[in-house]
This record gives sequence, C-alpha cells and structure tokens, in this order.
Amino acid sequence: MTELAQAHGLTLRQDYFDDPSAWKGLVDLLQDTFSIDVGIQDKFGGPDRGSMPFGYFDGEGRCVASFSAFSMPMMISGRAVKAAGYQSGAVRPEWRERGLYRDLMRRAFERTAAEGYELDLLLTDKPELYERYGFRIVPQHVFIAQMPKLQKSDRAARQLSLETPDDLHLIQTLLQSRQPVSERFAVIEQMEMFLLNACFNPAIRLTALGDDAVIAWTFDGATFWLLDVAGTAIPSLATILSALDVEPNRIEICFSPDRLDCEASIEPYEGYTVLMASGKAAGEITGPLILSPMAEF
Repeated sequence: MTELAQAHGLTLRQDYFDDPSAWKGLVDLLQDTFSIDVGIQDKFGGPDRGSMPFGYFDGEGRCVASFSAFSMPMMISGRAVKAAGYQSGAVRPEWRERGLYRDLMRRAFERTAAEGYELDLLLTDKPELYERYGFRIVPQHVFIAQMPKLQKSDRAARQLSLETPDDLHLIQTLLQSRQPVSERFAVIEQMEMFLLNACFNPAIRLTALGDDAVIAWTFDGATFWLLDVAGTAIPSLATILSALDVEPNRIEICFSPDRLDCEASIEPYEGYTVLMASGKAAGEITGPLILSPMAEF
C-alpha cells in the first residue's frame, strides 16, 4: 500500500481492465467528470487491453482518481516510433488537492519509460501542468486543399454504421492493417480512439471505398473536412471526393496530406486543447502537422 493510499483509506490499482467492477468505476468517473461514456467500448469488444491504467479506489469501489497510458505507435518523419498516449485523467472534486493525480502521472510516466517508449503524447487544455514533466507544445495546423479535378469514380462508396456487425468488422480490420495516413506524422495503429471518436460525434460519416479504405469525414454543404483514412493504401484526394460525389467550396484536411496527391496551404489550428510531446523522439517531430481528430484522446 502506498503512503497516499494508507493516508486516505484508498486502494491503488493498475492494469485493472479485466475486472468489470473496476472498469465500471472508471467509466462512472469519466461520465461524472466529463459527461462522456467510454463504456461504449463494451460494444466493440471492451477497453483496450494494451492500456496501462492507474487509479485510486475508495472502500465502496468508486474510482476517485485516474490516469492512464496506452500504446499508440506513430509514424514520425518516415520512421515507426514506439509512442504512448495519456488519457482518462480525472479526480473527483472531493479528492482533489491531495496529490493523487500527480502520483498517478508519475507512475504512468515511469511505467512507459521503463518499457522503452520513445515518445509521449497528450492533449490538454492545461499545458502548464505537464511542462514540469518535460512536455512541450507541438503547434498544429490544418491543411487547406485546392479542389482537385474530379472524374467519374470506379470506387463503390458505401455508408457504414458501427451498429452493423459486418460494417464494424470491416472498420476494425482496416484499422488493424492500415497504412499510416501520412509519412510525416500519423498513427500507425490505435483502434479504440477511432471508434470512440466516431461514436462521440454524430456528424462524422464513415464511408467505405470498396473493401480497401474507410473515409472519416464531415460536410456541412460548403466545407468538407477529411478527418482520417483507414486503408491498406491511401487513395488520392480526387479519388475520395469523386467517390463521395461532393464538390465543396472549401476542403480542410485534418492530417498531413503527403499521401493524398494534392496541393494544400496551412492555417493554424484553433482548438481548445493543445498537443504536447516529450521523450527522445520528440525532437524528430517537424511541422506542419496535426493529429487526426479520429486519434484524439
């Protein structure tokens, strides 16, 4: 038992996702704190078994403080990098300012360092909290593409639903075998975040181009947002737009477009969270870049 746990009558737990009651404790904490239901993952086979969750639990089994690490292999400047993301950071109001969150962060950072992760990534609206641990802000940009020349598409486009088992199987298969959407900066494999983000935002459309690629996108009638592509090969922007049969006034690409065969300018990303990085591979990150919204955590 840790000193903090002993002092406050709590139990420190880690790697507890195989315990349904402890998993529910985390689900309830995040629902109460952020009004998000990560329990949706139960529909997709459960939480990521590769995650490294740390949490303090009270005598009633409630998770009162949490911080988790998870594996998120990245492609950085043409090189596959063993990277970790951090998420599920929350403390119940009555348990704040007791050092629980700092203790869980330290344990997670020590765990990933011991396991040889080269890069640490997180998204936060409180960057000053993490700067003391060596994290630095990575500026992000959106890519504004010129409208390519469209042509009649020979790629059959089909709208997918996460509620349809065959559609879900196709999405999961492509996420597991995907080509990174960019050589510069992209997730190599991380299924859970893609599925969660698709659930959390009902405006996101998932469209299959044959059985080789799934396009994540939104369109308001004027602006087309290309959020991510999960596929064995990345189709060109012209191929995507032709297959989707849309002709937008403005095209925003939410990942580095080096594999889309298109011309694009950049604009600063204006989100409420910032991307932060640390670790020996952080110096290899060069812009302009953006983390796909489908990979946000």
